[in-house]
Amino acid sequence: MIRAVAIDVDDTLCMTEEASFILENEVLTAMGRPPMPRSLHLQTWGEPLLQAMPKRSPGLDLDRFGPLFHDAMTRHVSDGLLDVIPPENLHALDELLAEGFRLMLLTSRTGPEIRHMLEPDHALSSRITAAYHRDNTRFGKPDPRAFDELLSQAGLAPPECVYVGDSPGDALAAGGAGVAFIACLQSGVRRLSDFDPRYVTASISAFPEVVPTIKTLPGYGG
Repeated sequence: MIRAVAIDVDDTLCMTEEASFILENEVLTAMGRPPMPRSLHLQTWGEPLLQAMPKRSPGLDLDRFGPLFHDAMTRHVSDGLLDVIPPENLHALDELLAEGFRLMLLTSRTGPEIRHMLEPDHALSSRITAAYHRDNTRFGKPDPRAFDELLSQAGLAPPECVYVGDSPGDALAAGGAGVAFIACLQSGVRRLSDFDPRYVTASISAFPEVVPTIKTLPGYGG
């Protein structure tokens, strides 16, 4: 029986690719570097930020970029330009909770990149039981072992968990771990044909569809 739902952050719980593109180019410009083209950002989207940035801006000084990015990100979040979770997505989380599911985050972000979403006054604080990121897991997606800490600490067997994400790497990690995967295509960055069908249990065009979709899965208890 499905007992828990793990959720990706970027372009799943909230739409962030375009907002992140604008933010990163703002920092590059402040560093005196040329902005990257959107096509390059899309090609590397889904990779951990500090792994992707040398591809987006070859020769970038990551030691200098990191603090500048953190300051700019904090400002963008405060101004409501980044990491805005729509009310309908929060409502969907509430519906999942009402169904008795435990909710967790599993993201490729680092701890500092996700910390503001875990603060006590954030809308997620009363809804999410745990968050797993690059700084508290030994392995990152698409490695299936990215689920090791989540499953172990939550006391879950893989069939008891569903993962909702937006990238083929999300699907590969979940499928390799034996976790059912729901592909969220809301951002338009990826199409279902981009995914290996062996690892996609279901797909949704918008995050709120996750509730009725989970009810169609074999492990739903009803």
